[in-house]
Amino acid sequence: MFRLSVAFSGVCILSSVMLFAVIYRQTKAFETHRISAAVVRQAAALSQGTPEEIQWMVRTQFPRDYHDEDHNTIYSALFSPDGHLITGNIDHIPLGLQADGEAREVEVTELGGDRGPRTIIVAARHLPDGNLLVLGRGIGVLSTLADIVAGALLLGAIPSIGTALGVGLWLRRQAQRRVKAVNEAIDRIMQGDVHQRLPVQGVADEFDQLAESVNRMLAEIERLLADMQSISDNIAHDLRTPLARVRTVLERGRAKAVSMADLAAVSDRAIAGLDQAQSIITALLRIGEIESGQRRAAFSHVDLNEIVGTAADLYGPIADEKHIGFVFEADAVSPIYGDRDLMIEAVANLLDNAIKFVPEGGAVRLSVTDTTNGPVIQVTDNGPGIPENERDAVMTRFYRLDKSRHIKGHGLGLSIVLAIVKLHDFDLSVGDASPGCVFELRCHAPDRSLTAPIPKAAEKQTLLRRLGIRGGKQHGSGPSEPRATTQSAA
Repeated sequence: MFRLSVAFSGVCILSSVMLFAVIYRQTKAFETHRISAAVVRQAAALSQGTPEEIQWMVRTQFPRDYHDEDHNTIYSALFSPDGHLITGNIDHIPLGLQADGEAREVEVTELGGDRGPRTIIVAARHLPDGNLLVLGRGIGVLSTLADIVAGALLLGAIPSIGTALGVGLWLRRQAQRRVKAVNEAIDRIMQGDVHQRLPVQGVADEFDQLAESVNRMLAEIERLLADMQSISDNIAHDLRTPLARVRTVLERGRAKAVSMADLAAVSDRAIAGLDQAQSIITALLRIGEIESGQRRAAFSHVDLNEIVGTAADLYGPIADEKHIGFVFEADAVSPIYGDRDLMIEAVANLLDNAIKFVPEGGAVRLSVTDTTNGPVIQVTDNGPGIPENERDAVMTRFYRLDKSRHIKGHGLGLSIVLAIVKLHDFDLSVGDASPGCVFELRCHAPDRSLTAPIPKAAEKQTLLRRLGIRGGKQHGSGPSEPRATTQSAA
């Protein structure tokens, strides 16, 4: 900050020097023009007189008025046609002088003077008798002006330097005070106070802008830490149950199994418990992979009709097995820009969630429509629904409604959907279907389309395994065409 103060002082001094230089230059130009005009005007007027009048003025009048009203020395001389001085106070004709009546700066030597050549402004005219009239004035006023400007500059530099140093030191103290407050806040944050924020003065300067940006980052870090803590607690809770069940099964099997069949049954139950624990870990890793954003590099233009058609083909047979009415309706919609596999996974998770919680005899409807803002996917069911005050909470990891805790699951399906939606910058909302609920996924259509490949049966089986679905009939390997027909429960 001391260097900043010195630099600020230097800038002030430089600005003062430049200002005084401009003032001096403009004033010098004005004075030079004024003296030149006076010399030209006086020489022209004098040249109109008779030779006797001119000689009298040069010999008598001008020496008497040796200085003008501005204390500039008056120079005058009359030279013969051969260059000899007739009368006046100029020793000889200045070198290069042109007798055209215009004012010029030349060097002259004063007759009888001991100061050497001096620069003056002169005007020369040839007279009718052949003589040369030279009339001029000294420019000592310009030297005086330069001295005045230099003195003013020196006098002004002292308070300027003092003011600049004072302002610099004040700015230094202000900056040090704010930096100290920031460092103290950072120390408290490093000691574990994640609720602490950098101080903001409210003056909207660079420090405030930086503090606000850092505070937004700290708020996001605090949220992530809270999520991590919550996730850790939920992981511990959700993994403890299947692992405890596996331990109990193994202990009982070791104590009570009397045959290979008993041991095989114990092993099957233990494997089922381990599979449940593994599915939780797999789902969490899946969410982390999606939220990392690495899949965005593989985005392309994909056919949304093909995506929802694939999901409908996957879950139509599952709905039939549970005796749930399944309706699929699709208009021809614009393509989207995204990851085809992730979008299929998102729609499939919404369908899986709906079919899982709808009781036997219920209904699930999948539809896709085109709007001015892009395609909209809706998954509607007539199940128990989601209370309005819990619709945001169901998107968080491991959250499960109290009335559905008896249903198999780990509360990560909608978290995966939300991660996919955020990756694509789409919108996901939950509404009331009276009865049941409706999930609405709003997509944004790109400017141009690109036909997506038709999924193969092997790809569908891979998706089923990723969703934790075993078995299930398929109604075909290709995508459903727009305006698909209703698939009813058996």
